[in-house]
Amino acid sequence: MPSIQIFDPALCCSSGVCGQDVDAHLVQASADVDWAKGLGAQIERFNLARQPMAFVENPAVRRLLERSGQEALPITLVDGEVALAGRYPSRQQLGQWSNVAAPAATASSCCGGGNCG
Repeated sequence: MPSIQIFDPALCCSSGVCGQDVDAHLVQASADVDWAKGLGAQIERFNLARQPMAFVENPAVRRLLERSGQEALPITLVDGEVALAGRYPSRQQLGQWSNVAAPAATASSCCGGGNCG
């Protein structure tokens, strides 16, 4: 199974629900990572505030940060190669990269294309 590494900006927590300002994108990203891990995906996350050496010691991450600065964060690597920078991967991307399938939407679900009227 491919290895996925996500290099987060400096965060107080990886869930996005700490402090007074909840980051909805970070909450969704954390849920998507947990979903993929639950299906067996190998995903590691690194926080710039807590694990700065992981950023320095990874050549791909270091080069991208040298070129683009912290705006490149978050950075997602798949098997050591940059797959995404500047935003978190979607559930679909995590499923594709880790070879786990995203659940199919059902017609009876409002989120799956049904009528919610």
